[in-house]
Amino acid sequence: MTERVVTIKKRFDVAAERVFDAWLDRRLAPQFLFATPDGEMVKAELDPVVGGAFNFTERRDGKDVAHVGRYLEIVPPRRLVFEFHVSVGPPESTRVTIEISPTDGGGCELSLVHEGVPAEHRDRDQHGWQTIVDALERLLR
Repeated sequence: MTERVVTIKKRFDVAAERVFDAWLDRRLAPQFLFATPDGEMVKAELDPVVGGAFNFTERRDGKDVAHVGRYLEIVPPRRLVFEFHVSVGPPESTRVTIEISPTDGGGCELSLVHEGVPAEHRDRDQHGWQTIVDALERLLR
């Protein structure tokens, strides 16, 4: 099985601190992380410290899909790294790195790199992460 990398880049018209903080905010994160229009978020737990875990479980078509992981690096407001696993995916955890850089005019650019993605999940994961960062942008507007 060939592994691939998914990369997403997105510019935001808000400060890097706001974008970074949203990923670890217990109130905001469930509104954009792994939330789909037709699903129901049934569990949203996060312990935003290095070594802390998260679990976002959404009910989709009657099945619970858990998105779980553990925070490996938290460097506000620039870098967030976590191991990641989806209950309906391959059994191995993958790694997600988010880097946020300020831009001129008070905005920022987010770069998300998801490593270890099996080839057969690459397109789905690319779409999923793009949907997440687009939802975050709408939420912060």
